[in-house]
Amino acid sequence: MPLRRLVKRLGHKAWFAKMNKAIVPLDKGLAKITGGRVVALGLVPSLRIVTIGKKSGVERLQPLAYVPDGDNIILIGSNWGGPKHPGWSYNLIANPQAKVCIKGKWRNVTAKLAKGDERAALWAKALEIWPAYATYEKRASNRQIRVFYLT
Repeated sequence: MPLRRLVKRLGHKAWFAKMNKAIVPLDKGLAKITGGRVVALGLVPSLRIVTIGKKSGVERLQPLAYVPDGDNIILIGSNWGGPKHPGWSYNLIANPQAKVCIKGKWRNVTAKLAKGDERAALWAKALEIWPAYATYEKRASNRQIRVFYLT
């Protein structure tokens, strides 16, 4: 799909990452309207995740790109290459039980923060789906981007 190829190229641009303040609310609205069947305009594999707030204990809903791995899910805490880890990643570390919605279907998952060789293997799979993660990794040089494996 030409639009998908274009978005993958644009993902490396700094201005694209800065648009997250506009993209994320738009994405949340689109996901709500479509019952979770369309997230990220359907351009990359995307889901909605509900985590429990680390501090608040309140459910938090977030649209995210993901990497399918059979029945399991790889999530990358890139935060568009920003200096801080995304909030949802702190929530998953504090409480690894979550719910995900993929194409309008909800299911319960358990998250594990990947490390070492496992992280490297999952990271390589993620780069196949969204090559811009390599650019985000360079931007986020002050931290190691978190990689989660959801089962």
